[in-house]
Amino acid sequence: MKYQALVDGRVGDHELLLGNEAAVRGALEAGIGVAASYPGTPSSEIGDVFSVVAKASGVYFEYSANEKVALEVAAASAASGVRSFTFMKHVGLNVASDSFMTTAYIGTRAGFVVLSADDPSTHSSQNEQDNRYYARLANVPMLEPSSPQETKDYMVEAYSISEKLELPVMFRTTTRVAHMRGDVVFGDRRPVVRRGVFEKDPARFVPVPANSSKMHVKLLGKLAEARHLSETSSLNRVVDVGVGGRVGIVTVGTTFNYVVDALEELGLSARVFKIGFSYPLPLDRIREFAAGVHELLVLEELEPLMENDIKADFLSHGTRTPVCGKEELLVPRVHELNVDVVAKALANHFGVPLHVPAGGKAQLWSSPLPSRPPVLCPGCPHRGSYLAVRRAIRELGIPEPVFASDIGCYTLGMTAPFSAADYLLSMGSSVGTAGGFDVATDQKVFSFIGDSTFFHAGLSALASAIHNKHRFVLTVLDNRTTAMTGHQPNPSMLTDAVGDPAPAISIEAVAKAMGVPFVKVINPYRVAEATEAYKEAAQVDGVAVIVSKQVCSLLLDRAKRAKGIWQTFQVDRSVCTGCLACVREVACPAIFVSEGKAEINQELCDGCGVCSQVCPVHAIGVKK
Repeated sequence: MKYQALVDGRVGDHELLLGNEAAVRGALEAGIGVAASYPGTPSSEIGDVFSVVAKASGVYFEYSANEKVALEVAAASAASGVRSFTFMKHVGLNVASDSFMTTAYIGTRAGFVVLSADDPSTHSSQNEQDNRYYARLANVPMLEPSSPQETKDYMVEAYSISEKLELPVMFRTTTRVAHMRGDVVFGDRRPVVRRGVFEKDPARFVPVPANSSKMHVKLLGKLAEARHLSETSSLNRVVDVGVGGRVGIVTVGTTFNYVVDALEELGLSARVFKIGFSYPLPLDRIREFAAGVHELLVLEELEPLMENDIKADFLSHGTRTPVCGKEELLVPRVHELNVDVVAKALANHFGVPLHVPAGGKAQLWSSPLPSRPPVLCPGCPHRGSYLAVRRAIRELGIPEPVFASDIGCYTLGMTAPFSAADYLLSMGSSVGTAGGFDVATDQKVFSFIGDSTFFHAGLSALASAIHNKHRFVLTVLDNRTTAMTGHQPNPSMLTDAVGDPAPAISIEAVAKAMGVPFVKVINPYRVAEATEAYKEAAQVDGVAVIVSKQVCSLLLDRAKRAKGIWQTFQVDRSVCTGCLACVREVACPAIFVSEGKAEINQELCDGCGVCSQVCPVHAIGVKK
């Protein structure tokens, strides 16, 4: 779609939007003045849209160095009277959690919404943690939409709730809600307040112990108010599926969609209590709802949070309606749900056939697809870096090196033939864990981190490694972008989130200023030179930093096409001996085997030339 419609759209206009795009429209309708984020799937498109529409909508938008900084920028803006929005993927809230917890204590003046995009089934994440726990931990209200229309509408409501309670509001989506597309009807846009005034109040905004103990008491009072809002909120509503349903189902988020579809496919009737204001739960209304049904089923993805709260509440109030949750319905605590999983659970519970006879409603089926492991793109500069590291290790005869990896495209270095990722925890962990392996083993340690991740969480770990005299080789894979989430800018680049000029921070200069004894910049497309640099670095008694600097091949290809400059490589089959060194060492998707010899797919080759430097008989050259 043309994102300008999100800015110019009028009341009653219809647009087909992703959930993430609807979140932007909702924030604009709420009149936000500040938005800040660090990109992370499944929330990335929200930032992509803001980067295009921020100026036209009068909103300040930035990509911060990490999620903690983004939350702090938004929190301070909201404390100054400017409605603010921060958004991140679920593990990003881990990074921001220190400040997030305190924002609940000090509260806010203008509306402040924190969106957490969770990732059940780990489509693009290292875990599938259920961030609904964070709302409970922080004692802040939480909303959970199930469609793009609700995402837009709930976002507007979230700002109203935030200002009523003077608390941040957590807004939880999941991958399927974020990437679902649906018709969205626009509402009116509230005027943007871009500048406010921060009125000093240390007793409220400075949580030293004498103040924070009072803040906690006040927060619990606000939580009680939030529970009253949830009990009366229209976001919590009953939907009747079929006629005369005597079974009640409580559900939330995208699971609501699966429940309705599964009931219709199975021909079952039920009363569905759809939860939108999910913390605090409207427990009084749920008890009233349960009084009118024979049994209550609770269906939710991941952890049984609602189920446990409802069972505990029923027990304390003597409510006799049976409650069936994950254990009783055999619904897993892992991975996302879908229509098939929900239909199977309901069919088993009610003793109805799962497969619908021919001529009836849609039949449930599954069709396994062949496995297609992810690979580094053709021409990816990371491939040259890993190749050079592996060659240096082989030439130096280093036994059993340990590879500490990080979050980014380069995590794919774990695959053959590089096998250069042995341990991974989180953003920036490659530097800290490298130090751990150094102090605990006699193995040589090589770690890899991207340029965006280096600024996100690598700086403090590097400072610690230098100060504690750790010994390892750190490669900063500087491809001049935050590639994995869609080529967003980072502090090493010359442009900011909205495309304006910005000062770029030199990674090698930072490393030198921090006292790293060996810092070298390499071009990973020059394999021999890069190999020699790694051989030098591996013999340094301390931290050695290699900055592997080459633009992401996707961006480079785009620039070359725009200029009409394009070259590819080809194999001279009369020279090729069929040794397949290029296949074994480079593993580029553009290289394949045909009749025992290497061949290069001209549609995939981007002309990086790394394969030509590996061929022992020089059978690979530029296509004439």
